[in-house]
Amino acid sequence: MTASPESHIPEPGLLSQRVAQITSDLIRIDTTNFGGNNCRGEREAAEYCAHVMSDLGMNPEIIESVPDRFSVIGRLAGWDAEAPALILHGHLDVVPAQAEEWSRDPFSGEIDEDGMIWGRGAVDMKGMDAMMLTALEYLVHNELRPRRDIILCLFSDEEAGGVYGAQWMVQNRPELLTDATEAISEVGGFSAEIAGQRAYLLQTGEKGIAWLNLTATASPGHGSSVHPDNAVTRLAGAMDRIGRHTWPLNYTKTTRDLMEQVSEMMGVDFDETDPSPQLEALGSAAKFVGSTLRNSANPTGMTAGYKHNVIPGTARGTVDARVLPGEDDKVMEQLRELAGDGIEFDYEHKVSSLEVPFSGDLIELMVAAIEAEDPGARVLPFMMSGGTDNNHLSQLGITGYGFMPLKLPADLDFTALFHGIDERIPVDSLDFGVRTLVRVLDPGHDERNR
Repeated sequence: MTASPESHIPEPGLLSQRVAQITSDLIRIDTTNFGGNNCRGEREAAEYCAHVMSDLGMNPEIIESVPDRFSVIGRLAGWDAEAPALILHGHLDVVPAQAEEWSRDPFSGEIDEDGMIWGRGAVDMKGMDAMMLTALEYLVHNELRPRRDIILCLFSDEEAGGVYGAQWMVQNRPELLTDATEAISEVGGFSAEIAGQRAYLLQTGEKGIAWLNLTATASPGHGSSVHPDNAVTRLAGAMDRIGRHTWPLNYTKTTRDLMEQVSEMMGVDFDETDPSPQLEALGSAAKFVGSTLRNSANPTGMTAGYKHNVIPGTARGTVDARVLPGEDDKVMEQLRELAGDGIEFDYEHKVSSLEVPFSGDLIELMVAAIEAEDPGARVLPFMMSGGTDNNHLSQLGITGYGFMPLKLPADLDFTALFHGIDERIPVDSLDFGVRTLVRVLDPGHDERNR
């Protein structure tokens, strides 16, 4: 398949004001997700997006999964009645931001003199939400239609695992999604400079998530006594061994493909025992890629006791494990061995890993769209160390890709802006993303309806 004809593509800059406006408007709606079903602002954000979608004839439905947790979903008809639907999805919630740590108000949506939009969610992911809405607006206002029906989903709660958003939708309203076969969402598609060449990293995999609770049990007692059977020291030892463990290099099809293509761009052979030259060539993108070359498990918290002179009978800890495809059982076996006797494990949250092919019609469209907008650039597959709502959609057999196409300034440390201080995004990059998405949606005039 090829990208859409040039006559259907907006000129550079034509939609920059509109995509910037939607991004800023959404940032100004504080949708901070504190976890544990404690979130603000999702209703207002869902209503804002539903208003835009209503004007496009998408018949949006605002869905309240549990009290005060809101998602919105709508549909735009395509011109190819035989084609399965395509899901575009984003999330409305953002992680917390401490205003005193920022250079500007994190909920201002301010556009600075360099054309950067500032605020929590600019990168993750209200900028992408705005790109999707703007691309669909462009199609409707120009009497164009996408080839496939587009299901636009803007979910709640992604930043806390999607329990009240995508996961709830899959479990309770699957009929809204099941005629789709593929999905596009956040993170992938951004540019990186590699050996003097620009490349775009298209996400075709995600590590699995295992948020683990560890409980050490032992005999309680008086703090003044000799007490070798101590839950606190037992847990502390387990957490220390887990935290210091070096996990071996372990390449998946996606990560090996990426490393080999980066090596080709560098003009060197790939030595699988030492990926450091390739990671160095990836620049700031190495923050994402490096942690996908092995499993990981990081201790994140410990609690025990209530008084200085009382030895508690239990101590509890939390571990964030991120698991490569097919490695779940091996990772848990290793963690239990590291923890030792007297430590019980249970899952707080578990999501399986994903890895999908870097091939097929949709991949060809995405690659062709990037090549049309940025001639000479490469498109490479990569795996995310974190998770997205694509994982929940996969439970319905929907193949998900991370494709938030952004042509970024070479000196912008983009990966550090995810959940980071002074989160911001260039308006020009959002405009590039809208044009690229329009190409991927393969639009045609109404008279081309089939």
